[in-house]
Amino acid sequence: MTDHAPGPERPPLSVLVVDDDFRVAGVHAALVADVPGFTVAGTAHTAAAAREAAAGTSVDLALVDVYLPDGCGVDLLRHLDCDAFVLSAAAEGPVVRRALSAGALAYLIKPFPPELLAEKLRGYARFRQLTEARTVDQGAVESAYGALLDTAARRSARRPTARTVTGDAVLTAVRDSAAPLSAGQVGELIGVSRATAQRYLASLVSSGLLRMSLRYGTTGRPEQEYRMP
Repeated sequence: MTDHAPGPERPPLSVLVVDDDFRVAGVHAALVADVPGFTVAGTAHTAAAAREAAAGTSVDLALVDVYLPDGCGVDLLRHLDCDAFVLSAAAEGPVVRRALSAGALAYLIKPFPPELLAEKLRGYARFRQLTEARTVDQGAVESAYGALLDTAARRSARRPTARTVTGDAVLTAVRDSAAPLSAGQVGELIGVSRATAQRYLASLVSSGLLRMSLRYGTTGRPEQEYRMP
C-alpha cells in the first residue's frame, strides 16, 4: 500500500488546531503530531486568536470547531487562507452543509475515533500531492477528491464486524458495567488485548451501539471511555 504521508523530502504539513476547550485542542494537537508528515503550527481557542495565528505563520490546514466564544467556526473558514476540516459536536444537517459550502474539506462529528482523524489527515496529504502541480487533468481532480473521501471505505474494510462472539462480549462488558469503561478495562474483563478491544469498541461506536467520550485525568492525555447510549 502506498504511504499517503508526504515523503521525507517534503516539508511537513502544518496544522492549526482551533477549539474553545483547551483540553480538546491539546488532544487534537497530539493526534496531529502522531501522524508522520504533519506538524502542529499552534492552537487557538477563539476565532480572533485563530486569525492572528494563521496570519503570523504558515498554515496548510486548520482543524476548526463550530462553537467558538467569539463567533462561529463556519464563518471563520472564510477568513482563513488555508484548507480546513471542521471538528465539532454540531450534527445538524444545515450546519454540515454550511461548513462544506464554506470550504471545509472534511467534517468530523465529535466524539470520533482518533484513527478517523489520522486517516483524514493522510488522505489530505495525498490530496495535496495530487493538486500541487501547476495544472492538473480531470483524472487528478477525481483522484484528489477520492483521497479525501475514501478513508471511511478503507477503515470499514479492515475493521472487525461488531456483532461477532468477541463483539458481543465487548458490548456485554460495557452494558453490565456500572461505570464507563476504557479499552484496557474491557480487554481485561473479556481476556483480549487492549488493541483488540479498541477495534471492536470503535466498530460498536460506529454502529451506534455504544457511545465514546473522553475521561480527563490530572496528567497525560485523556483516555477514551465507552458506555451504552
